[in-house]
Amino acid sequence: MIKGRSPGRIARTVGGSRSERVLILASFVNRVGNGLFNTAAALYFTLVVDLPAAQVGAALTVAGLIGLLAGIPGGHLADRRGPRTIMMLALAVQAVAMSALVLVESWAALTVIAAVDQLAAAVGGAAWGALVVRVGTERPALFRAKLRTYVNLGVVLGTVGAGCAVAANTRTAYLVLILGNAASFALCALLLLLLPHYRAVAPPSRQRRWIALTDRPFVAFTALHGAMGLQYPVVSLLLPIWISEHTDAPRWTVAAVSAINSGVCVLLQTRIGSRIETPHDGGRAFRTAGLLFLLSCPLMALTAHAPVWAAAGLAVAAIFVHSLGEIWESSAGFALGFGLAPDHAQGQYQGLLGLGFSAGQALAPALLTTAVLGLGTAGWLLLGAFFAAVGAVGPPLARSAGAKDEASGTPAGHQGRLG
Repeated sequence: MIKGRSPGRIARTVGGSRSERVLILASFVNRVGNGLFNTAAALYFTLVVDLPAAQVGAALTVAGLIGLLAGIPGGHLADRRGPRTIMMLALAVQAVAMSALVLVESWAALTVIAAVDQLAAAVGGAAWGALVVRVGTERPALFRAKLRTYVNLGVVLGTVGAGCAVAANTRTAYLVLILGNAASFALCALLLLLLPHYRAVAPPSRQRRWIALTDRPFVAFTALHGAMGLQYPVVSLLLPIWISEHTDAPRWTVAAVSAINSGVCVLLQTRIGSRIETPHDGGRAFRTAGLLFLLSCPLMALTAHAPVWAAAGLAVAAIFVHSLGEIWESSAGFALGFGLAPDHAQGQYQGLLGLGFSAGQALAPALLTTAVLGLGTAGWLLLGAFFAAVGAVGPPLARSAGAKDEASGTPAGHQGRLG
C-alpha cells in the first residue's frame, strides 16, 4: 500500500511526504488495536478469566506505576540509538506481552504481563515522540494535526469493533480483541521498516546526561500538561457518571457525548491544529484551551438543573465546547512539548512529558470523583476555574523558555531537518 509512487486513496487524503504517510498509517493501525482492547479489557478479565474487579484494578494500577519508570530512560535510549529502532523493539515486546494475556489465569500473571506491556509502552511512547519530530520536518504543525486526526479515527474504529465483541460476550470474541491488538503492534512495527533509519543527533560537548530533568521551563510545562490532561477523564469518566446519576437526560446521552467528542476531534483537529506551529503559538493555544474548559464545565453542571431534553441539549453543547478545548490543548501540547525540547534529546524530553501526563491520568479518577462529584455544581465550577488558571500560565511559560533559549544562543522551537 505504501511502496511505489503513491499509496493510493489514503495517501491522497493524508498528503505530505512518504515518511509522514507511513507514520500516520502505522499510528492508525496501532490505535485501532488499542481501541479494540481498551474498551473490553476489564470485561474480559472479570467475566471470562473470572478475576475480581478489585484485583484487575489493582493489577493495572501497579503495572501503570511500574511503567512510569521507563519513559525517560527509554527516551534517552531512543536519542542515542535512533527512535525508529527503539520504537520497533518496544512494539515487538508489546505484541508478545499482549499475546501472553490470553494465558492469564491469576492476578500475579496479569500484573507481571501488564507491567511488561506498560514498560514497553512508556519506552515506545518516548521513541514515538522523537520519531514524530524526525519525520514531520516540512510543516510540523500540519503533520502533527493530521497524525492526531487519524489516531483518533483509529481509536473510534477499534472501539466500534470492540462493541461488537462485547455484544457477542463470548470468550472467543474477547480473545479476538486481544490477539487483534497484538497483531496491530506487530503490523505497526513492520510498517516502521518503511521509514529511514534516522541517525542519532550528537549532543553538545559536556552535555548533562539527564538534561530534561534540569530544564526548569520544560519541567514546569510537564506539570502543567499533566494537570490539563485531567480534561480527558472528564469525558471518559466524570461526565458519564454525572449524566447517569445526577441529571434527567436520557441514558443514550452518555453514548452521544462520547461520539460527538470523537467526531469533533476527527473533523476539526487538522483545521485548528495546523495553525499552531511555534512555542509562542502553543502558549496562546494552551490559554485558549483553558478558557474553553472554563465555559464547558459550567454547562456540564447546568445539566443537573434542567428538564430531560434541555439537559440532553446542554450536555451536547458542553461536549462540543469541551472538544474544541481538547483540540486546542493537544495542539498546544505538540507545539510546546516538541518546540521546547532540543533536537538531540527529543526522546528524553518526550519521556519526561509522558511521565507527567501518565501521573496526572493515574490521579485523575480519585481527584475528579471526590472533588467534582462530591461538591456537585460547585465542583464543576472549581474544575473550570482550575483549567483556566493552568491555561493562563501557557503564554508566560513560552516567553520564559524563549528568553532562556535566546540567552543560550538556541532558537526557541527550533525544528531543523534532521537527516
